[in-house]
Parts: sequence; structure tokens; C-alpha cells
Amino acid sequence: MAKFLTQDQINEYKECFSLYDRQRRGKIEGRELITVMRCLGSSPTPSEVQRHLLIHTEAGGELDFSTFLSIMHRQLQQEAPQEEILEALTRADKEQRGFLLASELRAKLTGLGERLTHREVDELLQDAGVGSDGRVHCEQFAEAVTRTAAAKH
Repeated sequence: MAKFLTQDQINEYKECFSLYDRQRRGKIEGRELITVMRCLGSSPTPSEVQRHLLIHTEAGGELDFSTFLSIMHRQLQQEAPQEEILEALTRADKEQRGFLLASELRAKLTGLGERLTHREVDELLQDAGVGSDGRVHCEQFAEAVTRTAAAKH
């Protein structure tokens, strides 16, 4: 698994895994999997977690760290945040222009779903390089957001 994950990722995963290894046996309970994965920035659905558990759980419903790394790698491969963001932006771009106005995007990001603060939106818009005309190009924004998120992890 080490060839697919960076040493920094492995260290971060180990630190979080250890927090849930309450008996210090190098294992976590299967029911903790979704929590640990979400703590690490992954977004598995309950059915995805169930599928991982069916494939990987030992008798007794526990997972060791090596198995956990395999699950995280598989989950990261199936999550495609850049594509998801681009798809959401494309749906918001009703006129299919390839861009949204910064004011439109700000209203959506601060008012819908998991709401961002104005400061968080400012940072995203700055990273995405909003044009002087106030346009946020969908593809550039999706790339910038995923690049920024990857740098933080």
C-alpha cells in the first residue's frame, strides 16, 4: 500500500487510526470505520462502508491498520472530488457558459448545503483566480479547489 500513498498520508492515517484503537491492539472496530474515514476527509456513504466491511473485516468485526490503508486507498480512488465539483458547477451554470459570476457562486457556497463562511469563499475565489470581469471558470475553480484541499491533507 505504501507505493500508492505518501508517507505523510500514512502517518496521518496512523495517527487517526490510533485514536480509535482504544485497546491498543492495532485494530479498530468495524463500526468505527465511517468515523475514522470521515475524520481523514473522505466522504464514504454508509453503503460504501458496508461494502468495505463485507470484504475486509476479520472475525469479530475488527480491522487492522494494513487493511484500513487498503480501504482508504480504494475509497480515495473511487472519490473523484474534482469531477463532482465540476458537475455541480455545470449544473449551476444554467446557460452553459462555462463560468459563473463570483457573486452567484458566493451565494450558493454560503447559502446551500454545507455552508462556507465568506472568508472561506474569499480564499477559494482567490485560489481559483477570478477574472477582473468577476467570472469564475468552472474547470479552473474545480482544479483550484481540489489542489487546495490536497495541499491541506
